Amino acid sequence: MQQTSRFTMTISYYWYLLPLLVAIALVYAATRQEVMSAILPHAWRTAVWIVGFMLIIFLVLFAINRFV
Repeated sequence: MQQTSRFTMTISYYWYLLPLLVAIALVYAATRQEVMSAILPHAWRTAVWIVGFMLIIFLVLFAINRFV
């Protein structure tokens, strides 16, 4: 008998990542800065930081799944 998972993810779920990332980065930057010219570069740095962190977590989980 074949098992099916209730929590399968399709690639379409990853399309939610981009608007969520932009919203989080802009809100976080706006809480730290008051001038729009300072908000956008700060939001960019925050988005890069979030993506980098998620990439590191992905690589750790991938390595655990692959080698353990």
